[in-house]
Amino acid sequence: MKIAIFGATGQTGLEAVAQALQMGYHVTAVVRTPDKIQIKDPKLEVVVGDVMDTGSLRPLLAGHEAVISCLGFPRTKPVTGYTDSMKAITEAMRSNNIRKLVTMTSWYTDTTKASMGGFFVNWILVPLIKPVLLNMYDMEVYLRQDCGDLDYTVVRPPGLGSGTPTGRPVSVTEDEYFVKGVSGGHRIPRADVAAFMLSLLSTSQYNKKMLAMTTAQQ
Repeated sequence: MKIAIFGATGQTGLEAVAQALQMGYHVTAVVRTPDKIQIKDPKLEVVVGDVMDTGSLRPLLAGHEAVISCLGFPRTKPVTGYTDSMKAITEAMRSNNIRKLVTMTSWYTDTTKASMGGFFVNWILVPLIKPVLLNMYDMEVYLRQDCGDLDYTVVRPPGLGSGTPTGRPVSVTEDEYFVKGVSGGHRIPRADVAAFMLSLLSTSQYNKKMLAMTTAQQ
């Protein structure tokens, strides 16, 4: 399978590229700065594309079967990158008859759920990153309302940290904004998130689903 990965120079994106290559996928990394990817592999192609421009992305996605987006944007107001990029990506996918899409947002994209995460989440973390969470939420709404023709899955992880894959089971809650029974302020390795996103390429179980996930022990 040939897949395109957006956000491939970010920390989660780099994990996704490396793991996808290890799994045997042919990977196209769509980036702004090719020099940031030091991975060398005959199955890897690094291309420059503008994630906000459908015209830039359309030829880059030709011949691909699935798209993974690990894009992230700074919390400087106004945050519109998640919605703007997703609209460009999905239009380019349609032009190339690509249906499979896996993207990531976060726990608490519905910020009204923050009170369920305790004092730190409700009064410190969510207010700090609220502009990002609100635009992530808008992107989720766009996928739900306007992308019924695509087999999208949104992965909502908690805080992200470094480290190798833990190999622990993934706890998943469909169409929720956190996983119950797990501390709201915890972190999991980006490697675990990348591994879970890649696992979704080979299943239709979670098509058109929003999945809160974690590998933390409950």
